[in-house]
Amino acid sequence: MDLAYVCEWEKKPKSNHCPSIPLVCAWSCRNLIAFTTDLKNEEEKDLTHMVHIIDTEHPWDVYSVNSGHTEVITCLEWDQSGSRLLSADADGHIKCWSMTDHLANSWENTVGSLVEGDPVVALSWLHNGVKLALHVEKSGASNFGEKFSRVKFSPSLTLFGGKPMEGWIAVTISGLVTVSLLKPNGQVLTSTESLCRLRCRVALADVAFTGGGNIVVATSDGSSTSPVQFYKVCVSVVNEKCKIDTEILPSLFMRCTTDPARKDKYPAITHLKFLARDMSEQVLLCASNQNSSIVECWSLRKEGLPVNNIFQQISPVVGDKQPMILKWRILSATNDLDRVSAVALPKLPISLTNTDLKVANDTKFFPGLGLALAFHDGSVHIVHRLSLQMMAVFYGSSSQRPVDEQTIKRQRTAGPLVHFKAMQLSWTSLALAGIDSHGKLSMLRISPSMGHVLDMNMSLRHLLFLLEYCMVTGYDWWDILLHVQPNMVQNLVEKLHEEYMRQNAALQQVLSTRIVAMKASLCKLSSSTIARVCDYHAKLFLIAISCTLKSLLRPHFLNTPDKSPGDRLTEICSKITDIDIDKVMINLKTEEFVLEMTTLQSLQQLIQWVGDFVLYLLASLPNQGSPVRPGHSFLRDGASLGMFRELMVVIRIWGLLKPSCLPVYTATSDTQDSMSLLFRLLTKLWLCCREENHITEPDDTLIDECCLLPSQLLIPNIDWLPINDGIISKLQNKQLVRLQFGKAPGLVGHTVSSQFDAFVRAPGQPKIDHLRRLHLGAFPTEECKSCTRCGCVTMLKSPNKVTAVKQWEQRWIKNCLCGGLWRRMPLSYS
Repeated sequence: MDLAYVCEWEKKPKSNHCPSIPLVCAWSCRNLIAFTTDLKNEEEKDLTHMVHIIDTEHPWDVYSVNSGHTEVITCLEWDQSGSRLLSADADGHIKCWSMTDHLANSWENTVGSLVEGDPVVALSWLHNGVKLALHVEKSGASNFGEKFSRVKFSPSLTLFGGKPMEGWIAVTISGLVTVSLLKPNGQVLTSTESLCRLRCRVALADVAFTGGGNIVVATSDGSSTSPVQFYKVCVSVVNEKCKIDTEILPSLFMRCTTDPARKDKYPAITHLKFLARDMSEQVLLCASNQNSSIVECWSLRKEGLPVNNIFQQISPVVGDKQPMILKWRILSATNDLDRVSAVALPKLPISLTNTDLKVANDTKFFPGLGLALAFHDGSVHIVHRLSLQMMAVFYGSSSQRPVDEQTIKRQRTAGPLVHFKAMQLSWTSLALAGIDSHGKLSMLRISPSMGHVLDMNMSLRHLLFLLEYCMVTGYDWWDILLHVQPNMVQNLVEKLHEEYMRQNAALQQVLSTRIVAMKASLCKLSSSTIARVCDYHAKLFLIAISCTLKSLLRPHFLNTPDKSPGDRLTEICSKITDIDIDKVMINLKTEEFVLEMTTLQSLQQLIQWVGDFVLYLLASLPNQGSPVRPGHSFLRDGASLGMFRELMVVIRIWGLLKPSCLPVYTATSDTQDSMSLLFRLLTKLWLCCREENHITEPDDTLIDECCLLPSQLLIPNIDWLPINDGIISKLQNKQLVRLQFGKAPGLVGHTVSSQFDAFVRAPGQPKIDHLRRLHLGAFPTEECKSCTRCGCVTMLKSPNKVTAVKQWEQRWIKNCLCGGLWRRMPLSYS
């Protein structure tokens, strides 16, 4: 493990952010991190409980909000989509936060619930029934269905038709369980029930879910001499009211309390966690004293109940009829450790064929199998989640490296030590975020090899496997990029493409845009592939335009064949290879292309981009030997050229209805038919690469004609996306980057950006809305938003009310075309 970056608060004379007690943080599947601090005002001597949300790519751009909680915040929890956040405090208030206008740096409190005066000790969203397991032992399989399988898992509660009902469950310090359900009409249905008839104090608790739709709650009163209790909670809706039923499950005593050598050594249980939210059969316990801790891993198993011989004679036990009981068995335990300050558990739902420790150790190099333990001396250990064996270690600035590296226990240094008070692992377990006792955020890389020496192929296989998992689930893959070095990029892109092409056609279509976005983010990390970033973003834009324009076509008669007008357009354009655009048009039913005049005019900016890009590509064909130039990969991409060809035909037909919607070209001759010329040259180029396995070189005649294009038409400048200002490209040299919240870093940009300067707009030049293709001026007056991943900029509010434009804008209202989240930009961005 090593530090990637640290981000801390600016020291102010009158008000300072200080770590709250307890300090909590949460990491979403979209790589947003939420954490708490207390804002201390020296003049008024009051304390404000703050919630901070950051995107890991722009950690300095923190969104801080006064939570409105009157007491200290005890829990933070993201939902499964990573777009909503729950916060709970020591006064029983629970608040649900949602994005404002789908912006990652703008949040508002929408709904909530209350258990007045009763501090919340555990909080979780109800399970939605979606669980995709990873099969590590099948990471070399070709089919995604073998590597990742949908696990049969019932939602905690369902609506009519089996749709999962949203809501949350919380456990309070007095032993109450409260469930709040979000009804489709926006109302909150809340119910509270005691966990058991005899209520007792709950100092620690955690929540997990079973495959049958039940909820399991684990509780402890904080004393190691008391049992750790487990309860089954069933939630239902009866007569529009929420009903909670509870049942006591087998409990356990920690092994250290029954060991004569350690009987009174660890008086308090300090950490109680299920190994995963959907793994209620395995629990992690940590008991501590003032100087040291011990960690134990327990598993719930079904065991046969022995039957007395007398009863066997009366009713013999045959086969599976033997009575079974549930019993907790200890899987593993550590030796005496330094005092544990925080625990972070993996989120990857890894499926092991057997819980036997030998099988677990066979895959011990896979990062998702480790959990993190932070210690008061500032160090962090990654240990196997079942065997608790050491996998990796990080020594903080205040911790001492032992002389003997095999020794776990170290001498404590004098004075107060800086240590993590809260930690969270990323969703692929390749990064670890920690908040220390000074309120500073640290981002750690966790090597895919877990500190062991693995060959490059094994490391690449781990990264490729996790990239595929993110591609299938839709999770953000920023934490994987932390480990990609420039010399890996080409190999990863090629292998990712190979694995994608092995999938069936239906799955390829579903993942078609996600893999392009993934390739773009990878290519940004290497100087030899930086120009291809522009091509991949242009391809995403092309796919979106093609889908939108084709969806506007309507069949002339209702009783039409199965194929839509868009599908027929694709089929006819692929069959008819004529270079004359008018001859291709004759084979189409032009009545299916009839649209309102206002609709056609509103699409002119998108149509103009198609025309400009085709002209730019053809004009750059004679320079095809230069892969540094953006657009190079399109010249060998038959599928993309085919899309451009289809759009040119559609635009030609629409031009007959409304000539003003046609792309505008500056030609040297008034009589020249620019659309026909470009379609003829585009078709010739498309014919050279229409078959992926049989690509031929363009003939000299085509190249000569393309050489003449600059003398016939004015070649436009293409507005490529800017180089993103994120942190990922600045972490390539493995040097620690120091940042400050609220202050953009004055770091030297990526070394590969210099060769890119010729293709992007310099600061001070007129800006452009990259998705609407509208010019905004040098200093835009409209509020804009930018993508957290690709840097794409677009206006926050739509200037157009035409239905077709709204349909286009709906494609990227929640996420950018690359899948990144939006963030609000200041009015005068440069």
